[in-house]
Amino acid sequence: MISGLGRVFKASAAALLLTANMAVAQETSTNRVDAMTDWSVFEGDSPKECWAVSTYKESVNTDASGRIKSVTRGDILLMVFFRPGAGVTGQLAFTGGYPFAKGSTVNMNIGGTQFELYTEGEWAWPATPQDDAKIVTAMKRGANAVLTAKSGRGTITKDTFSLLGFTAAVEDAGKRCG
Repeated sequence: MISGLGRVFKASAAALLLTANMAVAQETSTNRVDAMTDWSVFEGDSPKECWAVSTYKESVNTDASGRIKSVTRGDILLMVFFRPGAGVTGQLAFTGGYPFAKGSTVNMNIGGTQFELYTEGEWAWPATPQDDAKIVTAMKRGANAVLTAKSGRGTITKDTFSLLGFTAAVEDAGKRCG
């Protein structure tokens, strides 16, 4: 479980700032500093922050009985970010483009290894910095990451992200904000 409310609040604040930066980055692309296959690297100032980000390659949405359904979702992003001023190094975050079901978790599968992300609003994170590190290590070794979650309306989503270029993108983001 999440080790203390401090991590949740810190992650929430970081996600809010990251959301604003991602929206600007996607609209203008002026702070995208590199692209590595399926991953991009962004850098922002005030506060100094860097992140590697990718969007899904495949998405399947189903109802509770497993029937495919059409839904409208916002941005679906998987990212790892660094914020040196806040001591954030390699924190994983996922947004599914909708509010997650209250109290739910997101299952992340990388090469058969399962990880759990805790949700708040439209964002999900690992419970601890140690879990971040374990997941990032698995992502560096994997080919894709599959994230399965449940929306507040009961829709089950399954988003597949390519990990091609992940290692180079995360290392680049880490160097820029190291």
